[in-house]
Amino acid sequence: MDSLAKELVCPICLEMFSKPVVILPCQHNLCRKCANDVFQASNPYLPTRSGSLTSGGRFRCPSCRHEVVLDRHGVYGLQRNLLVENIIDMYKQQSSSPSQPPPEAKPEQPMCETHKDEKINIYCVTCSTPTCSMCKVFGDHKDCEVAPLNSVFQNQKSELTDRIAMMVSSNERVQGVISQLEETCKIIEENSRRTKSKVCEKFDQLYAIMEERKREMCLTVSAEQEEKLNYIQGLKQKYSDHLETMAKVVETGIQTMEEPEMAVFLQTAKPLLKKITDGSDTSHLEKVERGYENMDHYTASFLKERKALCAIDFFMDDEEEEEQEEEEGAGTEEEQAVGGASDSGATPLPAQSGIKATVSS
Repeated sequence: MDSLAKELVCPICLEMFSKPVVILPCQHNLCRKCANDVFQASNPYLPTRSGSLTSGGRFRCPSCRHEVVLDRHGVYGLQRNLLVENIIDMYKQQSSSPSQPPPEAKPEQPMCETHKDEKINIYCVTCSTPTCSMCKVFGDHKDCEVAPLNSVFQNQKSELTDRIAMMVSSNERVQGVISQLEETCKIIEENSRRTKSKVCEKFDQLYAIMEERKREMCLTVSAEQEEKLNYIQGLKQKYSDHLETMAKVVETGIQTMEEPEMAVFLQTAKPLLKKITDGSDTSHLEKVERGYENMDHYTASFLKERKALCAIDFFMDDEEEEEQEEEEGAGTEEEQAVGGASDSGATPLPAQSGIKATVSS
């Protein structure tokens, strides 16, 4: 019978279940009043009518922490456990039946430490401690306010029950906050991953623009290199042809010097002298200007651009970025021209870099 009695104790009020007994979805039982108290503590902001909840809510089973979700009927929508109620009725009948063996004696009431023969039977309200009647009459508590032990017991037991219900409700709220914080951590991780992906995409676009500008500038330098090399090669060919012609004239002159006949010598000497004189004059051949081989006029200074890149930071939203791109779109082609050919010698950074940031020098 004692084991049965322990199974019929409500985990909230620690008393035997009182009718009606409600059964939770997790198969644990509660007094309806205790279930209603826990429910109200877990849902303090739900509307009530005549002290009873009129809309759905949720709370956790005090035995197994299983979440119980109620409909608009609240606790009154839970099913009654008629089997437990019948067992309680049978237990009470058998306990009061004279045929049953007498129940075991209750634990001995504690004795007063000052008056060894007196039982503790009153409660000193002033000192907040149980005591005996002799202490009230003759002892340390004669000037104190006292109350019956039973009434104080019932009041403090009721208060403890309410505090336990409040603690259960508080734990529910803390658990809810923990769940929200865990969900927030997941959202932060997902948002960070998505933002990093967007940042990498923006920088990749900026890298692509820089690579394109580098390719265009290198092509410009290569075009002038080819032009100058072609000119120098042509000029070199002209000097080579002139040198070859003059070598033949010299060879003819040497052969003429060996001519023994004076008449024949004189016939060829005069035109040969004219060829040698004309060949000695190279003023008709083009000459390379000083510094023609230099490529220093192609200079690129990225000091301002470096400062601008170092100043990149998160700043604008998508709408502001689109407006800026529209405003700067008209000058994009001009800004992407090769800067080395200009007098300033600087190559500007393309304005439409695609990075969602503020760029300032």
